[in-house]
Amino acid sequence: MLRLRAIYAAAMSLSLACMPLFGATTPTTTPLGTVIAAERAYVGEAGANVGTTVYSGDRVSTDTQGSMQVRAGAARLLLLSSSAAFVDDNDGAPSAKLVAGTATFSTGNAHAFTLFASKAAIRPQTDAPTIGTVTYLNEKELLVTARRGGLTVTVEDETQVIPEGTSFRVLLDPATEAAQGPAGAGAGGQGPAKGGGGPLKAGRSRFLILATAFIAAGTGVAMYYALESPDRP
Repeated sequence: MLRLRAIYAAAMSLSLACMPLFGATTPTTTPLGTVIAAERAYVGEAGANVGTTVYSGDRVSTDTQGSMQVRAGAARLLLLSSSAAFVDDNDGAPSAKLVAGTATFSTGNAHAFTLFASKAAIRPQTDAPTIGTVTYLNEKELLVTARRGGLTVTVEDETQVIPEGTSFRVLLDPATEAAQGPAGAGAGGQGPAKGGGGPLKAGRSRFLILATAFIAAGTGVAMYYALESPDRP
């Protein structure tokens, strides 16, 4: 009887030990990108260095006077000083959610990267090489600049276009802005692009974009070569 109990106990132990092999598989995490330049920068709480691997869900950030550049597929993300973002995978393509500061991204095609900020999604307009810069001012206001190629800004089911070489304020609470009136909403004396001082489009109260400045074409080209073409290995 004792021997039968011992055999039964051994069999149960063996079956329990083997259960993980036939049950849930061990989760695997695929690297999202690699840090290719870093100064006073972090991935999570750890200091970032050239070659640091970035995974989906990681928080990337920079100190004052810091900067970081991450290569992810056919895109590159540059964080300027005092900036922070969470990187992720969006429908099989790299993305990031900017939560503080300023980020510039370059892409080799329209589906290479998405930059989220508050409720807005900023993407390249076409498959042409594109460079865009987004500054997170607060939860209801962004500054979006199309340095090379056009950008699209989407909030829920509405999309508007930021033409190449222009900079726009994106107001995510247009009802509040309308109550204040359009004057002083960014048109000012800087001379908005294409000669329009008012909003580009009010939309269905999803958001409002206001021209702030025209960016010289050379600025986008210089930024492009500083980031390097994402098409290059």
